[in-house]
Amino acid sequence: MSKVYVNPLPVRLWHWANAVLFVLLIVTGVQIRYLDLFSLMSFRTAVVVHNWVAFTLIANFFVWLLFYLFSEKNKAYHPEFNIVKLTKASMAQMQYYGWGMFHGASNPHRIDPYYKFNPLQRTLYQILMLFLLPLQFVTGLLLWDVKRFSTYVDMAGGVRVVDTVHVLIFIFFVFYMFIHPYLATLGHTPTAHIKAMITGYEDVDEGHAAAHG
Repeated sequence: MSKVYVNPLPVRLWHWANAVLFVLLIVTGVQIRYLDLFSLMSFRTAVVVHNWVAFTLIANFFVWLLFYLFSEKNKAYHPEFNIVKLTKASMAQMQYYGWGMFHGASNPHRIDPYYKFNPLQRTLYQILMLFLLPLQFVTGLLLWDVKRFSTYVDMAGGVRVVDTVHVLIFIFFVFYMFIHPYLATLGHTPTAHIKAMITGYEDVDEGHAAAHG
């Protein structure tokens, strides 16, 4: 095994800050939504913390966006427009996750600094970062001050519609926060990907490292 630097310091800082902010949003969101079931904090405190953390997360999102807009590493998020190629690569990756990894097969994806995500990860992150997260920001902003944004709330179908979309995406991210740590254990060792997000260096096989060194 050789080490390849795939996670620059800004990405690592953004990632762990994002994790903490998401946990805080989930905890305060659950408290706001299910006030009668939980009493971790007062309703007012939950709302204030939720709002401040949300604005911090929005700022953090733009840190990520600016970094990838002006970094040569943004290829990691580039979509694959060749549908045939994407389908084949995605099927190979699904086969590996569903069968191969349990039978000693090699991961069909080879990590390098410009293509650190496999086809499934790249597609998922595009959906998360470019659609679901911005939509959550928008619906959250509308709910933050319904009176001020009443025109846009009405255009979206009313408070109930906006709130429903916000809650559904919230539920999705709750499940994602449970699934993500498991997916992080699917490297050549259970802690390989986690260490890479701490040190920046990912372990790759010698031949692949030489090809991209």
